[in-house]
Amino acid sequence: MAVQVQGSVSSPMDRPLANYPPDIWGDRFLTLSFDISELESCSRQVEVLKETVKDMLMASTTDPIRNIFLIYSLCRLGVSYHFETEVEQQLAHRFDTLSKLIHNNDYDLHTIAVMFQVFKSHGYNMPSHAFNKFKYENGKFNVNDTKGMISLYEAAQFRINGEHNLDEAFSFTTSHLKSMASRSSPHYAQYIENALYRPYHRGVPRLEARQYICFYEKDEVSNDTLLKFAKYDFNRIQMILQQEVSNLRSWWKEGNLESKLPYVRHRIVEFFFYAAGFNFEPRYACARNIQTKLTFIIGIIDDTYDAYGTYEELQHFTEAMRRFDVGVMDKLPTDNFKLVYETILKFHDEAEEKVRKEGRSYGVFYTKNEFKKLAEAYFVEASWAHRSYVSTFDEYMETALKSSAAIVSVCQAFIGMEEADETAYQWLINTDNKVHKALNIIARLYDDLATNEDEEKRGLVCGTSCYMKQYGVTRKEAVEAYSEMIEVAWKDMNEACLKPMPVSNKIALRALSFARSMDVFYKEGDGFGSPEKSMKDLIAKLLIQPIPL
Repeated sequence: MAVQVQGSVSSPMDRPLANYPPDIWGDRFLTLSFDISELESCSRQVEVLKETVKDMLMASTTDPIRNIFLIYSLCRLGVSYHFETEVEQQLAHRFDTLSKLIHNNDYDLHTIAVMFQVFKSHGYNMPSHAFNKFKYENGKFNVNDTKGMISLYEAAQFRINGEHNLDEAFSFTTSHLKSMASRSSPHYAQYIENALYRPYHRGVPRLEARQYICFYEKDEVSNDTLLKFAKYDFNRIQMILQQEVSNLRSWWKEGNLESKLPYVRHRIVEFFFYAAGFNFEPRYACARNIQTKLTFIIGIIDDTYDAYGTYEELQHFTEAMRRFDVGVMDKLPTDNFKLVYETILKFHDEAEEKVRKEGRSYGVFYTKNEFKKLAEAYFVEASWAHRSYVSTFDEYMETALKSSAAIVSVCQAFIGMEEADETAYQWLINTDNKVHKALNIIARLYDDLATNEDEEKRGLVCGTSCYMKQYGVTRKEAVEAYSEMIEVAWKDMNEACLKPMPVSNKIALRALSFARSMDVFYKEGDGFGSPEKSMKDLIAKLLIQPIPL
């Protein structure tokens, strides 16, 4: 949320409306043709191919490198979730003997880089000094082949603070890949351009899988069985997601919330796409449903504070949010605020009802607490607006990290996950945990970079302006500083997802998914505010357009 500077209290007729673009999808997802027999046929193909691929995976264990490369392919093609137990067992065994394996063999850079990506992505802290042998005596990297270069670039995305050789690798590969792309085959040139735009580690898994399937299909070492399996599985999941988003669109339309709350960003399709970025596997349908609806609630609260409420109204509303109790609804100043509050309570009650029978209603308890903190942060920003106060960047960040909605968003993703016990929530909300701060910083800074320019046109005080004020720098320098802070936060995020952890790798990956979604939604502008510009094509790839078989 940004802060609006206003000299006096707005009257109900003088609201800070943002005039967000309307929903871009209309009835598109209500009129999708869906053939249940096609889904059943696709599912049968997946089950048959799954057994074949499982046999391949088990057979590969006799050769460590073959095994690791197969796991890498399964991950990149988006089908490793079928073999979570087998992959974890195999990697745990491999990691115990990794140092000896590397010491006894003269592996090339591509092989070492793939190993590094596989182990790091599963929480195993493979030492980065394995890359030192690919340097000249002067410490500069010695890499000439395209495959090794791009693999090193992708491996460098997993670096943590203190891994200076990977910082060097990132700078080295970034500059060289740009020139390599122009000299490579069209097949590899596109792959390089995609990686430079968004590395695999920072992309939403389903979109990355689709993109890699297209690359893998043209690769000279591709495996027909794996390719076929990945294609069928992608299309199967797409059909399942289509059903879910169609049901959510019907639910949203029947609720008539667009006409009741016209100032709000009505982005049900975008919110569902966002939820699928956390939990795409078919078994997480309940998690996606809950997260989509509660993300809509975040949007309602954000827009109510930022683009609707007057200061006096928000005082009453914030007090009600502190209580989270239907008994205080009558104290709210207008029917609109009563509707907003009723909707917030109703959606949380429905989520709690869905998980109570499984003994997991504690997830909604933690989520409500984070919502209260979010409302408090929004109100601090509203008070700045009321006083026409422009804060320093340090003061801005103290509140803006809380108003980033990062922690409450991941809490929402956990609610529908059976694996998310109370330890998961306690790990997430622990302010001493690196993941907590990294998530908040990534969310806040990505959001600021994407939205500040438009928000300033609306008279809002924004983070980049606060940075310019405190440090006496230009906007360009402020943006560069933001980018550097984002990189540091990503390193902290990477470190927080390494074993040993108090939570499983699956839980840690959901926190990582939030960071990835920020890159996707905000890299080309405000993906929630103006999805037409950057999100429409991505959503179509995930939810509308099947992969040709």
